[in-house]
Amino acid sequence: MTMKRNRFLGLDLSTQSLTALVVDVREKAVVFQTSLDFDAAYASYGTKGGVLRGKDPRVVHADPRMWVEAIDDVLTFLGRQKLTEEIAAVGVSAQQHGSVYLNDQAWETLGAMDPGLPFLGQVKGIFARPTAPVWMDSSPQRECEEITEALGGEAATVLLTGSRATERFTGPQIRKFWKQDPGRYAQTGHIALVSSFATSLLLGLPAPVDCGDGFGTNLADIRTGRWSRKALAATAPRLRKKLPDLVRGDRCLGRVSPYLAKRYGFHPLTEVVTGTGDNPSSLAGLGLVGDGGRHAVSLGTSDTYFAYLSRLGKERSPEGHVFGTADGRHMVLLCFKNGSLARESIKNRYRLSWDDFSEILLTTPPGNQGRVMLPYLLPETTPRVPAPGVRRYGGLTTGDAQANVRAVAEAQIMSMFIHSRGFGEKAEAMLVTAGGSENRGLLQVIADIFGREVRTFEVKDSAALGAAVRAARTCLEARGDRRTWGDLAKLFIGTKQAKPVFPRREAAAVYHGENGLLSVYETCERYALGRGPHPREEIRRFRSGV
Repeated sequence: MTMKRNRFLGLDLSTQSLTALVVDVREKAVVFQTSLDFDAAYASYGTKGGVLRGKDPRVVHADPRMWVEAIDDVLTFLGRQKLTEEIAAVGVSAQQHGSVYLNDQAWETLGAMDPGLPFLGQVKGIFARPTAPVWMDSSPQRECEEITEALGGEAATVLLTGSRATERFTGPQIRKFWKQDPGRYAQTGHIALVSSFATSLLLGLPAPVDCGDGFGTNLADIRTGRWSRKALAATAPRLRKKLPDLVRGDRCLGRVSPYLAKRYGFHPLTEVVTGTGDNPSSLAGLGLVGDGGRHAVSLGTSDTYFAYLSRLGKERSPEGHVFGTADGRHMVLLCFKNGSLARESIKNRYRLSWDDFSEILLTTPPGNQGRVMLPYLLPETTPRVPAPGVRRYGGLTTGDAQANVRAVAEAQIMSMFIHSRGFGEKAEAMLVTAGGSENRGLLQVIADIFGREVRTFEVKDSAALGAAVRAARTCLEARGDRRTWGDLAKLFIGTKQAKPVFPRREAAAVYHGENGLLSVYETCERYALGRGPHPREEIRRFRSGV
């Protein structure tokens, strides 16, 4: 195998963009990276933030034809740069929970593609449903209740599927589709997740779903790694026949289709590995597969907090989710839908730059004088908040820009800290990725509240990097190369670490003291959810202590 065939491609089909990233294991470097922003590149689809919103604000979809067009354009660009011929294997990462509905002609069409023609014109007739519900969709609330009841309650649902029935998950979305449009459901021959759909385009045949993505459906048994008959029956009729196979851990699925080899210049022996969701892929990109000591925070469109699990306990909290990992084990994850949306709303309201936002967090005192915000601009997942709305306590007014900046940042990180306590052992260190990781002030808030060293990396696209690392690990293992997941990831991020951020000693008492701000925040949250008294007395005690 020549040096050129030691390069690996990761594709990340996220909510707002498609990213392609190429790593070279001999050069120990990311040698190429590019992204296509959906709103800018494909304005004809009418997306905002990569999605389409219905009259009902809870309904959020995307057009899968836009994804097909983006994949075609990115691979065409890679081919023109003569990069495709150097790729040994390709891995896919994609936004989790979204579902793509294909008709019975889909696989025949993909198997007979003309390399002289673009993807889109040939596949536009394969969809049984014109749009795909994505993770931002929170409309199937009734369907979640029905699935939960059929599975024996919330605790039983969590124990079986790894999560309570969750609106954005694929199972409730499928049930809603079957109930509202039984005709199109009957015409659906195959239901793919976004990751398996993109992988199928590379293979030219149906790709399986891996447990990393498959456990985010409320359809799988997380202990056996198989689709659960009970969960399928609770969701929709004849569902198993419409689903791809479920596989545990990464593997080589085959080689790129003849269409890809001829149209884009891939070597015919280029391998395609199992596609997965962006969160399991980020776990690999950050080198955390097999490493439970370091926990990760992704500050993106939604914020996520995730960690590797070496073993699955007998009991699980209804908060958070259990997904599969590239090595066939498990990870835990908390999702906070009001991530960058809430931060950007505050930034824009006060006409600040991100540098201004960071400077405020670095120069204002921790604790914000007991002024607390619950920034639920969208229905929230963690904690479960069906009705959106920003709540302010402790005299926080909209007229104080600095107080609102600190309030939104402290609220988001305190919520992460509080709701991650059920994950088991505390983190030894925190890794932060995605767009918000560039904000030094936000990193300082994370370090102060968690009381841990915080590191971030110049490589921000951890999901795309994870897809490339997974492709490399799978391919290299077949060659007898036994490097660990962490060893491979360090090739591309180990020498590019930004300066770490350490917790400030004075912040510990402010947040973690007997009457610290964390206690105030918990009281505010319980009150907002109708589970406790007004926080005024807790705020008074905090202020007297500070």
